[in-house]
Amino acid sequence: MSHSLIQLALAEDIGPGDVTSLYFIPENRVARAFVAVRSAGVVSGVEIAAEVFSAVDRLLDVEILVPDGSRVAAGALLIRVEGSARSILTAERTALNFLQRLSGVATLTSKFVDVVKDTQTRILDTRKTTPGYRHLEKQAVLHGGGTNHRLGLYDRAMVKDNHLVAEGGIPAIQAAIYKLHAERPGVEVELEADSIEQVREFLQMDGIDYILLDNMSLDELRQAVELRGERVKPQLEASGGVNLQTLRGIAETGIDFISVGALTHSAPALDVGLDFTPIDL
Repeated sequence: MSHSLIQLALAEDIGPGDVTSLYFIPENRVARAFVAVRSAGVVSGVEIAAEVFSAVDRLLDVEILVPDGSRVAAGALLIRVEGSARSILTAERTALNFLQRLSGVATLTSKFVDVVKDTQTRILDTRKTTPGYRHLEKQAVLHGGGTNHRLGLYDRAMVKDNHLVAEGGIPAIQAAIYKLHAERPGVEVELEADSIEQVREFLQMDGIDYILLDNMSLDELRQAVELRGERVKPQLEASGGVNLQTLRGIAETGIDFISVGALTHSAPALDVGLDFTPIDL
């Protein structure tokens, strides 16, 4: 997956050739460079960034200095690369694009995770990901201490606006759940509840793994947790109106999960750069 994405990104950037490097950098110029963070955060994408340098030139000597998932201070060195200056410069932007984007996701995730770290609540991502980057961005969420929601439309049924699912109401939904489990064992089921009354109805059903509590107040979330009681399933997920200011109050209701689309669709890039240093030959 990452290999094909790297090739696509390089083809997009290099096209028929890096004319700046080809015409302004001597072919035999050898250089050493370090990829470093300019601001503190959690890094993700170090491995794929290193792969970019190797994909451009297998003769480059590439060393990962800090593993993915590490919390780093400003100035931390992440990757050392030595070899053809042309190759390093050709790979630079694509490598940094991956690293800045994914480290931004990991860093933002870590901020949400830190707010709820002494509660039972876990922070979830969503499917609001950059096309083609989903697996990388979800991995970045893990590096930031978060938890992955479903990967796609295939590994969990997520039934929203349940009153529109079927004219048969709850019996029809229950029949669909039984059919899904019979034909696609292992696929999880999540139902969206817009009211406490729906939560009560869903708690009487079989085969539900999660109930999504959509845009509910703190009092409603507490009621849902109380109604669920000590049972293991279904687990309860809160969604809607979530930010760093509202997060703690939601977690203190006793909810199992809080899903945050902003982790992937609104994460600012972490400031990362590449600097050349003198090399002794």
